[in-house]
Amino acid sequence: MELTRSLTMFLAVANKLSFRKAAIDEGVSPQAVSKAVKHLEKNLGVKLLHRTTRHLSLTEEGERLYQNANPGMQLLNDALGELQENKRGMSGRIRLAAPLAFGNRVLVPLMHEFQLSYPDVHFDLMLSDAFVDTISQRIDIGFRTGLSPERNVISRKLGDIVSVICAAPSYLEKYGIPSNIEDIQNHRCTGFLHPQTGKEMPWEIQVDRELTYVHVPAIARFNNIEAEIDAVKLGLGIGQLSEYLVKQELDTGALIRLVPEGTTARLGIYMYYTERTQIPFRIRQFIDYCHNKFLNK
Repeated sequence: MELTRSLTMFLAVANKLSFRKAAIDEGVSPQAVSKAVKHLEKNLGVKLLHRTTRHLSLTEEGERLYQNANPGMQLLNDALGELQENKRGMSGRIRLAAPLAFGNRVLVPLMHEFQLSYPDVHFDLMLSDAFVDTISQRIDIGFRTGLSPERNVISRKLGDIVSVICAAPSYLEKYGIPSNIEDIQNHRCTGFLHPQTGKEMPWEIQVDRELTYVHVPAIARFNNIEAEIDAVKLGLGIGQLSEYLVKQELDTGALIRLVPEGTTARLGIYMYYTERTQIPFRIRQFIDYCHNKFLNK
């Protein structure tokens, strides 16, 4: 039993490459984690970690043990979790990761609806516009907008991201309604800066089924889509926004659709998770719940 506990501690350290972070995950002190790893090294007769005051890395033996033991430990945890859930019913925690705007405007309402039926299921939601590794961050389900995740995960497409050019009624009253994309070049527009590169993203235009890109005169640029949406709603300028994020505003007339060639659907919304032999029941239920919600929209 003590050796198994030491192995669990080692895998936590290998995942984070930090005694402090592993201790937080395991709910113990860093000293206890270090002691457990040393106990495992002594029992195995090999060194598993290179330790310096500023750096921690796996030895060749440590890397081999991590690659061989981590999947097995995950299977064991899943099997024990499945048994416990069958006994308790729908309860436990689900760790989610999602982009900021999608998380705030779409995922939080889904979490609330799910908990109305299953109040004993709890959530941790990590918001980041960067791709989140489900294994290293211990995420059960990740969501991504854009292109499908290319890493070793199971990916399910939830829907298309339709981009629309729109503006607030107050802006159109003051500056007029553009009749085509060339006319928009004479208007005040908003721009979006890519969160990772900082470069301004061009607008996507669909003409005769051919997708082209144009740069517009942006009088304000944002690296946060929710800030850009708020600016367009205030009448700051014309923006090309994701339809699913402004559907309510479009339906109520708070935003007005403009030139149709600015409506495109190149990107998608994806849900992804690590492949497992047994997915805990609560996680499998939430995966199916999200998929069905988007399927029925």
